[in-house]
Amino acid sequence: MNFFSMIIRFFQGGGMMMYPIAVVLVIGAAIAIERYVVLTHTALRNRSLWNEIAPLLAQGNFKGAVQITGKSESAIGQILSYGLARISSARSRDDIEKAMEESLMDVVPRLEKRTHYLATFANLATLLGLLGTVVGLINAFAAVATVNPADKANLLSASISVAMNCTAFGLMTAVPLLVIHAVLQTKTTELVDSLEMASVKFLNAVTERTAAAA
Repeated sequence: MNFFSMIIRFFQGGGMMMYPIAVVLVIGAAIAIERYVVLTHTALRNRSLWNEIAPLLAQGNFKGAVQITGKSESAIGQILSYGLARISSARSRDDIEKAMEESLMDVVPRLEKRTHYLATFANLATLLGLLGTVVGLINAFAAVATVNPADKANLLSASISVAMNCTAFGLMTAVPLLVIHAVLQTKTTELVDSLEMASVKFLNAVTERTAAAA
């Protein structure tokens, strides 16, 4: 109970600028959770679909692969569907590859969306914290100008301590958001790399089966 009371006192002691920082923290946390869940779920679905479709590609059973990818809403399913749709009409490997690259360009922005906001919110939280401290110091110096000289030192030290709460809260918000932003960027990069690797494996399988058939 004392811990929560301390948090409440800390928050109340920072003044009005603590509220915008709290809003930034809540929005940033919501985006971070949503992106983490989406990226993790996407990676699992991609891995599951690839494990299902890889044996069919090795066998050259492209019709069976089309039936599976057509029903899938995963990112890798969409990319492979583009490639499978071009197999019959493609004149070369490059035609299939271009179709899959086009699909990848459509998928990647969906994986990266909203993640960049976390870095922006981290910077915003830091700046709001500094702004709150500056406003608090201005109010503190304005207040001590009208009090008894004997009380100025105590009042000024207390006011500065309160003003620094904003900077502390801004940094406590910014640091986790920056760390989460880095984690999500890493997950997104790994996911995009896995999609590109799956595309290459798919193209190699198609090329091998086409050469064998010829």
